[in-house]
Amino acid sequence: MLAAFAEGTSRFTNFSTGADCASTLACMGALGATIVKTNDNAVEITGVAGRVIPSNIPLDCGNSGSTMRMISGLLAPQPGRFTLVGDASLSRRPMDRVRKPLESMGARLTLTDGHAPLTIHGATLRPIDYTTPIPSAQVKACILLAGLQTEGTTIVRESVRTRDHSELALRAFGATLTRSLDAVSISGPQSLRAIDSSIPGDISSAAFFLCAAALFPGSALVLDSVGLNPTRATLLDVLTALGAHISVLNLEEKNAELVGAIQVSSPPQGLGSTVVSGALAAQLIDELPVLAAIAPYTSGGIRIRDAKELRIKESDRIALVAKNLRAMGAEVEEFEDGLDIPGGQTLHGATIDSGGDHRIAMAFSVAALRAVGETLIQGSESAAISFPEFFDLLDLVAER
Repeated sequence: MLAAFAEGTSRFTNFSTGADCASTLACMGALGATIVKTNDNAVEITGVAGRVIPSNIPLDCGNSGSTMRMISGLLAPQPGRFTLVGDASLSRRPMDRVRKPLESMGARLTLTDGHAPLTIHGATLRPIDYTTPIPSAQVKACILLAGLQTEGTTIVRESVRTRDHSELALRAFGATLTRSLDAVSISGPQSLRAIDSSIPGDISSAAFFLCAAALFPGSALVLDSVGLNPTRATLLDVLTALGAHISVLNLEEKNAELVGAIQVSSPPQGLGSTVVSGALAAQLIDELPVLAAIAPYTSGGIRIRDAKELRIKESDRIALVAKNLRAMGAEVEEFEDGLDIPGGQTLHGATIDSGGDHRIAMAFSVAALRAVGETLIQGSESAAISFPEFFDLLDLVAER
């Protein structure tokens, strides 16, 4: 998105093959960026130098909440009228959380009962000092992208520090931001310049393999070139607390992001127990489904709290995790903001309802590795939203 907005041609290697990233590319192409996929599997993006071309057709964000929320901030200061749409799942996700700060800046957004389709009437904006009611990296990025183009200083405050990829990426593209303990500010207007980058592996995708390896005593796995941003790598601390042996190798910085190899092995006695709550739950929001899926195999179980946000993701992930664990014979207690999953359980194969949610499909594929009997994942094709190669790679590393 930033490359498509910048001046010049950016080049990315190791670009994700997921449908969400394809949705972003398609939206930015419709807004005037030139996108070329090269023979060496790189993506070259020539940007619009800060001025998009209004699209006369709706911009389809597919299943990607990140695309819809962040592009709203990018487009709100641009002249013209823009309509954003998504699939059935995205159209159920709340978009008031970006409407409110953008309207405070002077934009006008139209929603349908708080959901997409979302229409943006671009306008000259004014800076704001905004505290996010619910910690959200997507909302933070939305406001920063609007602030990038707004005269004055825009400040975003958050009670829990959320993922900072957007801040680091903005700096990589030449923007200046200021970070304090609980806030980030950007002064505008600023322009962006193109970069060349190798995209690190996504630790939220790596999480399924890390958890799978941690399940089996005697297992060992090394994952190379994984992004280890401190606001994203909390999973490694949780797996360590559960007893897994984690080593980080070859750590280096690339375009302000930390990248390294992760070596994981399971302890001979198996995994222990842990509690995920408070700020930890916010930092682990994408990894919670797979942690919950392996919880029955730990000795002491896993308790998850303060994760109500899971109910308004691509699916109600709390309800689906509970439903599918019970289908596999597990004992689990469901709460409005989390789950209690005792350890020391033996699961059996079952038919899993993914709800069309990529993280649920992949999480229960990991749970199925230690279940007795065959498991059928309904809606397994949803993994392609973020990780089309998932099942091939899982088959490659799983010991028979």
